[in-house]
Amino acid sequence: MLLIFDPLYWILGMLGYFLMFLLASTIAPKIAGKFAGKFSLYTSMAILAVMILGVSSLIIYVVLSVAGYYISLFGIILFVLIVNLLMYIASPYLINMSYSAKPSPELQRVVDVVANRLGVKPPKAVVVRGPPNAFAYGNFLTGKYVAVTDTMLKMLSQEELEAVIGHEIGHHKHRDNAVMLIFGLLPSIIFYLGYMLIHASMSERRNQLALLGFAAVIASFLVQILVLAFSRLREYYADFEGALAAGKRSMQYALAKIHAFYYRYPEYHEVVAADKFRTLFIYAFVQAAASPYVTYIDIESLKKAKVNPVEEFLSTHPPIPKRLRFLDSLPL
Repeated sequence: MLLIFDPLYWILGMLGYFLMFLLASTIAPKIAGKFAGKFSLYTSMAILAVMILGVSSLIIYVVLSVAGYYISLFGIILFVLIVNLLMYIASPYLINMSYSAKPSPELQRVVDVVANRLGVKPPKAVVVRGPPNAFAYGNFLTGKYVAVTDTMLKMLSQEELEAVIGHEIGHHKHRDNAVMLIFGLLPSIIFYLGYMLIHASMSERRNQLALLGFAAVIASFLVQILVLAFSRLREYYADFEGALAAGKRSMQYALAKIHAFYYRYPEYHEVVAADKFRTLFIYAFVQAAASPYVTYIDIESLKKAKVNPVEEFLSTHPPIPKRLRFLDSLPL
């Protein structure tokens, strides 16, 4: 049966997203507040990675121990892996077509300079159409790309552009596409374990299988929250590379300018929010007050702005005010 036509699949998905929203608006901000700033970025990433792997392994072990032969872990892993690998392989071609990506000798020269500063091989530089944004993509077949929108090129100074490119090269340097692909598999595997258990319970008429299946589905969305948190840490890690390439002040001004653009022209929020590749973008849509014209005073004010904890915990990117404060903490 195709999943898109299965009502159970959609019901479980909506249940999980409701749980994520509820958790993000209640418990998660309190837990994060207690741990915020107590560990270095590297330590935080290591702790969270161990948590994701440990919790996921424990959930899978418990489910398999109780469910026995009613589900095939190998089959689920193979299914999830094939779907994600196909998307990983196809995405660069889809991005190039969707955004009309065009090589740019001028942008390539900037990318070459920044890549040399960061000690890595320069990716291919392309210009794409759209509101201000930038992103890194590619795979072992197509090579690595750094894309910058035409509007971004007009908006940023040379130093700010170098900082943004440093951020995107940082994603390649840290192998974030592959890292997040691997971690993203875990909640999907747990979800499908639960989904298949619930289906098995219908034919076997075993209520304990259904309960275990629902528990696995709920657990998959809890793991997804951890994966989203890990993704936000990787964005801080990429911001560090941007600051290393062009200075933390240039990185701050670039982020503030991008944020200010979307504050001044909120209609572009919907354009990017609806984009299927939005998780790659440098900008996160977390609301905070900002002036449409960026000055040093504006940046200092933006650092103090409050952010919506629900939006933050359901986002792959940290909010701009927190990214600005993180850059202040760097010993550069």
